[in-house]
Amino acid sequence: MDALFPTYARWEITVDSAEGANIVDMNGTKYLDFVSGIAVCNLGHRHPAVLDAVQQQLTKFWHVSNLFHTNIQQEVAGQLVSNSDLDAVFFCNSGAEANEAALKLARKYTQKSKVITFIQSFHGRTFGTMAATGQEKIHSGFGPLLQEFIYLPYNDCEALKEAMDDSVAAVLVEVVQGEGGVVPATSEFLTLIEVLCQQNGALFIIDEVQTGIGRTGKKFAYQHFGISPDIITVAKGLGNGLPIGAMLGKAKLKEAFGPGSHGSTFGGNPISLAAAQATVSIIFEDSFLDEVEKKGAYLKEQLNKVLGNEEWVNEVRGSGLMLGIACQSNAAESIAALRKNGLLTLPAGPDVIRLLPPLTVSYEQLDEAVNIIKSTLVTEYAK
Repeated sequence: MDALFPTYARWEITVDSAEGANIVDMNGTKYLDFVSGIAVCNLGHRHPAVLDAVQQQLTKFWHVSNLFHTNIQQEVAGQLVSNSDLDAVFFCNSGAEANEAALKLARKYTQKSKVITFIQSFHGRTFGTMAATGQEKIHSGFGPLLQEFIYLPYNDCEALKEAMDDSVAAVLVEVVQGEGGVVPATSEFLTLIEVLCQQNGALFIIDEVQTGIGRTGKKFAYQHFGISPDIITVAKGLGNGLPIGAMLGKAKLKEAFGPGSHGSTFGGNPISLAAAQATVSIIFEDSFLDEVEKKGAYLKEQLNKVLGNEEWVNEVRGSGLMLGIACQSNAAESIAALRKNGLLTLPAGPDVIRLLPPLTVSYEQLDEAVNIIKSTLVTEYAK
């Protein structure tokens, strides 16, 4: 009998080992992994620098609680703030927790409760972040949600202007909607959010849980746009597979998050922080990020060459190594067919095939993925 709650629609793959951009199952079948733990293993599986950092920390101490000072918390916080527009860090365990912290901080600092988010957004599955998520399927069956969230159309500047006033505590937005279809925000839209937040005494919060830590070719995706949010949240890629999240905020917000205002027993765990320190040290190098942008542009170009004339493909979109193939029909069968032929991909909504390779993926592996997509999908749809 399966002793797990059936909360996941699991694939028929039982993992035996993983390294770099590859996963091997218990039958010895090798897969090219363009899921990366859902944008988590940005340096690939079992990266040697991360492994070494974790092993070293394991010989020192594993957990002492946040009653104590630990140098590694200060060091990783310093890495994050020195590479962003933010000044202070709260460590937690996941993206949902980071977004919960951001919502609590916004309410406490502004003394207002209304938050604007966007249709097809995804911010987590706790009661607060579920309520912030603009998708009915995430809300269904859980009774009354946390108030007061307003869901607006994404990239709709006029709707935002109409909804924004001085009763709004915060606007929470993704630079690229991940679960909502790999849809990038426009520069005009993000700039308008910043301006309206400043005019109305609201906080500008960017959810970088999936887009942060190099995924789009910048340290954080908001850095493509010349904007300066009040809060950003990160998680997924931060620990390269070890559970960690963080909320970063401007210095002015410190006064609202004093002792007793928020907390996390395991937040800032030294093992996860060791992984984060090694991960960030590598990814935040300019040369590394330049390569991510080049690889992302190359993959997009190759996909357009293969799929550009296919009637069933609407577009290839995204940023860096976060790309989506938008289809005219449900993508589930295509994703299953790719998996059968050795390429692991994800859905992003019902009609988008999402590609999230490790940022360390080679050009040869990008070509291999494109060839599998061509042989599987182009041939299939040509029948």
